[in-house]
Amino acid sequence: MSTFAAPKGTFDLLPPRGEAFLAVREAIAAPLRRAGYGYVETPAFEETALFARGVGESTDIVTKEMYSFETRGGDQVTLRPEGTAGVLRAVLEHHLDKGGLPVKLWYSGSYYRYERPQKGRYRHFSQVGAEALGTEDPLVDAELVVLAMEAYRALGLTRVRLLLNSLGSAQSRPAYRDALQAHLATADLDPETRRRAEINPLRVLDDKRPELADLIASAPLLQDFLSADDRAHHDAVRTALADAGVEWEDAPRLVRGLDYYTRTTFEFVHDGLGAQSAVGGGGRYDGLAESIGGPRLPGVGWALGVDRTVLALEAEGRALPGATPLDLFVVPLGEAARRRCAALVTGLRRAGVATDMAYDGRGVKGAMKAADRSGAAYAVILGDRDLEAGAAQVKHLASGEQTAVPLDDLVPHLVTLLENP
Repeated sequence: MSTFAAPKGTFDLLPPRGEAFLAVREAIAAPLRRAGYGYVETPAFEETALFARGVGESTDIVTKEMYSFETRGGDQVTLRPEGTAGVLRAVLEHHLDKGGLPVKLWYSGSYYRYERPQKGRYRHFSQVGAEALGTEDPLVDAELVVLAMEAYRALGLTRVRLLLNSLGSAQSRPAYRDALQAHLATADLDPETRRRAEINPLRVLDDKRPELADLIASAPLLQDFLSADDRAHHDAVRTALADAGVEWEDAPRLVRGLDYYTRTTFEFVHDGLGAQSAVGGGGRYDGLAESIGGPRLPGVGWALGVDRTVLALEAEGRALPGATPLDLFVVPLGEAARRRCAALVTGLRRAGVATDMAYDGRGVKGAMKAADRSGAAYAVILGDRDLEAGAAQVKHLASGEQTAVPLDDLVPHLVTLLENP
């Protein structure tokens, strides 16, 4: 037994659950590909300043949860706690914004936050994300929401709810910020919360501590401060969602955990997951590019949690997607047959047939047990005597029915057999 274990708050993905994670990633990516989103991959770590300036210095992510360290060369770097800042950095660095707009991208990977481990919340987690950069069109906001809901629908989830809000823009926020700070000033806040209220008071609205519940519930609503343009943008998003048949719930106190959001903000929740009910979310971030030293480049995006989505599937009693089942299991009996079977397996796989074989010179009893465990529909049995006779035995594992098939015809026979069972 190894003396090592996975770090606290992390987990290993093992078969068959790992196959479910792959299938969820693919299901989320499929609608994005159909909508013209291209794949992007960025490093697992970036300069610490990118996240401090992009995610926001008042957020729990930056103040408490980042894995930051100094490299041997003296660089300050951080394991990525989210995906948007790194993707935007890559877009600006490689001048993708100088081409046709919007730039529509999707990505998938692991992210890292030093959080208190609990079910549904880990220190390393998997997400699929999507970003549309270079447009303020509310139809793109709606498009991304619809694509996420299409992914959940394709997976068979029926209890995902969409919470929707607008955080306004630079036109609306100053007056609301003043009103919210005045409201928070009436409370006896601890020093950390007071600091947060001074830097970005909206962060206080995201505080889940019970002792702040009444203060937050009585806070002014941002929707009462929206400018005419912000209100028109939000109405256009809701109209487009209604046209697409997507239902939502207005959530006027939804702010999410990142400082960069403006205007459209949304969260996907699943009530079967208990306190950690969010399975994904996102919103618009029209000022993020400027905050990290780039030109104005409006954007909108989301990230969906792969592990949270798997938990939601389990909460609904849905069968988790599994690995592609084997079609055939090849059983060699004898050394000459082993060499011929190895070549046969390669030929079958090249023909698109999912195939495995028994290794280590197993006897017929052990090899047939392995064939039964494999889940394959058929076994191909080939011994040295069969080689001499020029035919292999094809056995239907469920019925036990067995047929001799000439070796020269074996691959096309098996392909036809599997296409027409």
